[in-house]
Formats: sequence, structure tokens, C-alpha cells
Amino acid sequence: MFLNISLLEWIGYLSSVLVAVSLTMSSIVKLRWLNLIGAGFFSFYGFAIGSLPVGLLNMFIVMANIYYLIRIYNRKETFKLIPTTLNESYLQYFLDFNNKEIKTFFPDFMQFVGAKKGQTEDAITLLLLRDAQVAGVFFGIKKSDDLFIYLDYVSAPYRDLKPGEYIYRKKVNVLKDLGVKRLICEIEHPQHKEYLRKMGFVEGKSGDKNRFVKEV
Repeated sequence: MFLNISLLEWIGYLSSVLVAVSLTMSSIVKLRWLNLIGAGFFSFYGFAIGSLPVGLLNMFIVMANIYYLIRIYNRKETFKLIPTTLNESYLQYFLDFNNKEIKTFFPDFMQFVGAKKGQTEDAITLLLLRDAQVAGVFFGIKKSDDLFIYLDYVSAPYRDLKPGEYIYRKKVNVLKDLGVKRLICEIEHPQHKEYLRKMGFVEGKSGDKNRFVKEV
């Protein structure tokens, strides 16, 4: 008993919060997982208070989430990297459409948009397709054996780490063939830092916590 509220009631409140928060997730995978957990607690709560409609409805939601998560994880998808340039019209539209998020996560990238230095031979621009749909854009500048990554953006519906796995593990030979031996990303956004760690990047050893490096 806390604040004159029973443990069972707290479970009900927690269930409500989890279900509500799940609906704010931009990632469909995170939404499904959080909604599954919330509905699971809600189902337990419903049966515990003797409300069969609440218990059964949320049990159905749990089963539905499990079904779709299995489909998501077992789904066979096709990825493809297409070399392009920043002045390509469709890519410019994609960048403009996602301009607000790109500025938040990759503020240094904006210096290359519309600038000649973004079109040089040292620039590497890749369009990432997922089941023939544009999922993201990769952009870097090659300096000797190093590739400085200024943009590794994936739109919200595709943020489940699969695009990163494809670029940094399955198709890393694409970068090797271009003479790249080391990937360097200087970033400040904490969410992107966590993503880089999952992709095998290591924080800079010189005390620079905003520099991440990955040997290829």
C-alpha cells in the first residue's frame, strides 16, 4: 500500500502509462514491444479485478503484438545501396522533407548541402533502399584512408538497426573497395552515440567523447 493505493491499482496505472507511451513511439518495433508489455499488465489487472472484458481484450492485444513481432523479425527484406550525389533532385527532396531531424542529429552535414565541396570526388553519397523504398541516406568525405561520416540518416519507420547492420557489416566491402580503412563520426546527439556503439564504433581514445571510430 502506497499513498493509500493498492499494488493492484498501481499495476493498472502502470499498464495505462505503458500503453499510452507505446503510441508515441516512431519505431513500429518499439511500439509493438511496449504495447505488448502494457497490454500484458493490463490483462493481468483485468482478470485480477474480475473484469473479463478488460482481461480478454488485452490478452487479445498481447497475442496480436506477438504475431506481428514474429512477422517483423522473420520478414525477408531486400536492401540496396545506390551511389548518388547531393545535387540529385530526389535526394534533395528527401533531405528537405527530413530537414528538421537531420539538423538535430547531424548539424555539421548542412554545410555540404548546396555547396561544391559536397560534390567533390572525395565525397561518398549512398542512397539506402529497403524493399525498393528509400529508407535513408549515407554521406561522408574521404580523407586519405579515413572516411568522415557527416550523415547516416534513416527515416523513422525504418529505425530498427537493420539499415546500420547492412551498411556497417554486410556491405562494408563497398567502403573497403573505395579505399576506406577507418570510419570516423563526430557526433553530439546521445541517441546517435548509442546507435554507433551498437554498430561497433568505439569512442575516441584522446578524451574526445564525441568522436567515434570503426576499423573496416
